[in-house]
Amino acid sequence: MASRRFKSATQGVSLRETLISAGLEPYLADLLDEMSHRVLQVEPRRPFREPGAARDEVMFVRSGILSKFKSDSSGRRQIVALRFPGEGILPSGGIAEYGIQAIVRSEVMVGRAEDFDPIVDAHPELHRFFRRLIQRNEAIGYEWLVNCGRRDSTARVAHLLCETAVRMHVKDAHMLNPFTQQQIADITGQTSVNVNRVLADMERQGLIRRKGREIEFSDWTEIRRVASFQPDYLAI
Repeated sequence: MASRRFKSATQGVSLRETLISAGLEPYLADLLDEMSHRVLQVEPRRPFREPGAARDEVMFVRSGILSKFKSDSSGRRQIVALRFPGEGILPSGGIAEYGIQAIVRSEVMVGRAEDFDPIVDAHPELHRFFRRLIQRNEAIGYEWLVNCGRRDSTARVAHLLCETAVRMHVKDAHMLNPFTQQQIADITGQTSVNVNRVLADMERQGLIRRKGREIEFSDWTEIRRVASFQPDYLAI
């Protein structure tokens, strides 16, 4: 398994280093890193941003995990996207129909669109860079649609675990599971009772081992096959 160790939620990643490692020129990374911003500690117990609010902020996740969510008319929640350390949420025009909530306690850099947009507008390289990031997020969204719409219960959960391992740079085949069973259910379109059964079945099949919140991938090749997981869509 080409995997890497799950980074602790207390180890905040650097915006500047993340941008440079993703291919941005250092002077452009400096412009964004030096932009006026706040660093906020976000607790997972309540929404960080409610649906229906203007998305006039740019966010960068230093540690933890943020989720985008929507709810149906009966209040049932669907998590529609995740942002891991080193990832962010760009400003968008008008009102956003999704809310934002932390999966675990998170540290987030938050800047204003009115400061961010002029920097991007003045540098075509930044336009191209963020277009690639938007395309990556779209590719992840398409994969999630297939996951919830066409895969069976086991494949849905297996795919989420595989994707999480890659996006969190897990190594040594061990991952600290950041999700509750209800959160997995809200991501994969199932009930928490069914998620509990699926995880137990995966353990019996020898795909994973669990000890508390830690998950060991017993057979990375097989769990990828079960999940139909091909990580190319995660590349920038």
